Amino acid sequence: MYVPFHQLPPQSRVWVYQLSRPLTSEEEAQMNQQLLAFVTEWSSHGRDLQASFAIRERHFLFLATNEQVASASGCSIDKSVNYLRQLEQDFNVGFFDRTRLAFKTADGVQTVSLPEVKKKVADGSLSPDTLYFDTLVETVGGVQDHWPKPAKETWLARYF
Repeated sequence: MYVPFHQLPPQSRVWVYQLSRPLTSEEEAQMNQQLLAFVTEWSSHGRDLQASFAIRERHFLFLATNEQVASASGCSIDKSVNYLRQLEQDFNVGFFDRTRLAFKTADGVQTVSLPEVKKKVADGSLSPDTLYFDTLVETVGGVQDHWPKPAKETWLARYF
């Protein structure tokens, strides 16, 4: 059962996927239609999940479930991953590369490879206050209240 992302309870579980490239407006509209069809039918052991999705900054996809209604099982999570693999092919985009980190800059979203982080910190391109799109956020409330957040408040703090 679909519920708009902003209407899910803050404690709802969220999975964050960073896209390998920004979507065009047309691609975002198409992906929104396909995702709506998916989350409307998404279930766990025969129970409908109260689920939602959102695309932000043309770089990030959120899938979320209200676990007070029904918990996502391993099988339903596998189903979502398989669905995302299909979207990767449909849109020629990747969702599963965790080696690139995304930061908010004056020019929009900038991605940096993990090995580049130390260099960017050393040359001042990344500071403790640089906003980081933390894909490890676990709840809808975390997305709504603390996303993006200063790098110094994430696991990246060790680099400063």
